[in-house]
Amino acid sequence: MSIIDAVILGIIQGLTEFLPVSSSGHLEIGKVVLGQDLEAGLLFSVLLHAATALSTIVVFRKTIVEILAGLLKFEWNEATQFSAKILLSMVPVFFVGIFLNDAIEGLFNGRLLLVGLMLLFTGFLLMFTYFKKQVEGKKVGFRHAIIIGMAQAIAVLPGISRSGSTIATALILGVDKEKAARFSFLMVLGPIIGASLLELKDYFEAPEAMKISVVALVSGFMAAFVTGLAACTWMITLVKKGKLLWFSYYCFAVGAIAIVWSLLS
Repeated sequence: MSIIDAVILGIIQGLTEFLPVSSSGHLEIGKVVLGQDLEAGLLFSVLLHAATALSTIVVFRKTIVEILAGLLKFEWNEATQFSAKILLSMVPVFFVGIFLNDAIEGLFNGRLLLVGLMLLFTGFLLMFTYFKKQVEGKKVGFRHAIIIGMAQAIAVLPGISRSGSTIATALILGVDKEKAARFSFLMVLGPIIGASLLELKDYFEAPEAMKISVVALVSGFMAAFVTGLAACTWMITLVKKGKLLWFSYYCFAVGAIAIVWSLLS
């Protein structure tokens, strides 16, 4: 993998992890277009996910510190309740990762038709939020957390945006826009870190021949981290302003292109 390819894939991961357009779907498209196989580059995949996790931590560092400070009081306070909701939201994706991992991995193999169809689904979901009224200040409840968690579990399919599906689900449930974005981005830290550790475990159990230079690895990591910072910050602003409708049009366009490409190739 060249440095340019690594940077391009890093930018794709950093932008699409937070923007509601599906990072998995775009990486599948990027792999096909660039002729790269990320399954043969587990270490690179781990670094890309680690970069976006780090960008999330940096953007929400104050919130994370406040949550940790609240937890250390060992009381059933707001921080403890929020943490409990985050853990509850992880249950569905944990179930999918344990029992359906092999079946899901089989879908990540240049299946552009599936990616295109799922991008269309993401587009319709985002469009639906445009017509749903939210209640200012409404927090994520425990019932909301499990439903949003189910949306995250469904988003393991390539082409369904994790951030798009979780934020849209929260908005449809009537959650305040800013609180929906914050919960969506923080709830993914556990799954991202967990998946990265599993990939790292697979890498150490069967170390691949280093097909990617150290410079390319670092370049991809930095590209994903920097673009992730920008995308996460931008996305919070866009959610507050109710601008998700524009991303639905984008998903429709890219989804249609992916479908046509798959049918013609």
